[in-house]
Amino acid sequence: MRQFVWCVWGVWLLAGCSDSRETRMQRHLLQGNEMVTLQNMEEAERHFREAVKLDSCYADAWNNLGSLYYQQRKYTEALDAYDEALRCRPGYWEAYLNRANAAYEVQEYYRALEDLSHVERVKPDTVALHVVRGLIYTKLRKFDDAMRSFRRARALDAQDVEIQVNLGTLYYYKKEYDSAGQIFDAVLAVKPQEANVFNAQAMVAADQGRYDEARGLVEKALRLKADDAYFLNNRGYILLMTGDLEAGRADIDASIGIDPYNGWAYRNKGIYFLLKKQPADALRLLERAVKADPFIEKVHYYLGEAYHQQGNTGAACKEYRQAAERGELPGGTLPDYCKTK
Repeated sequence: MRQFVWCVWGVWLLAGCSDSRETRMQRHLLQGNEMVTLQNMEEAERHFREAVKLDSCYADAWNNLGSLYYQQRKYTEALDAYDEALRCRPGYWEAYLNRANAAYEVQEYYRALEDLSHVERVKPDTVALHVVRGLIYTKLRKFDDAMRSFRRARALDAQDVEIQVNLGTLYYYKKEYDSAGQIFDAVLAVKPQEANVFNAQAMVAADQGRYDEARGLVEKALRLKADDAYFLNNRGYILLMTGDLEAGRADIDASIGIDPYNGWAYRNKGIYFLLKKQPADALRLLERAVKADPFIEKVHYYLGEAYHQQGNTGAACKEYRQAAERGELPGGTLPDYCKTK
């Protein structure tokens, strides 16, 4: 009965349920895909592994195994699986795109861009290609390149809300708040319950010191997605900025519990310890934030603050200078004691 069920999954199997090696390979691939749909990741991995045991160069199984690992945040294992898929089928553009996504997650941004160049040569109108490229350029703070990529993605799919939110968020990073607001308003006119937009609007308001408004917006987002790690982290930051330190820390800790890989949450927890005048704890968390994502906004400024609290002006000035180079030093001017060092 089991063999019959798997046979009828694909029209290509109906001609005859033979038990050839190729049929068994395809059966394991289909069963693995079904297990992914059912969220049975252990069984999915077993089926994909059985498929590559039958043919060590079964590129589709390697690609799907990589995507399984990606969903589990096992990015190194995902990269290895995509490497095998591409070794077996060098022109496999889907595997290049998938590997670019995995490389992005481990901060191998230039490797990801190289993989995307392979996709572009074969499938230049793939929306995901331009979205991922835009995200990479945003991380690298190459905002003009990111803008071109997101606009190209939007030209290919004008209805995609995620692309619009990414464009608005990019304007937020560029401190072009009016442009960001126009995009967010346009998204809400079409999709009035888009949680990501409320979250992004909250961060624009917080950046401008409108913390009460920011809190109201992020709480709108949380009413729609109560367990979103990014929304919780952002509310935690807003609470810190308004002096509600313990409530802010509770949100940030909850965020880390859901997503322990988000460097912004460690930055915000570092801010909490700065506000509590506990610089050693702040340094530990801020350094963890840098390790998770060296492009996190103002992280070098906060590192400078932590060193300053410890009385280590040399290290503080080094961090302040890095913040100034990135345009992230409040007021834009180094402290006087740094100008003589």
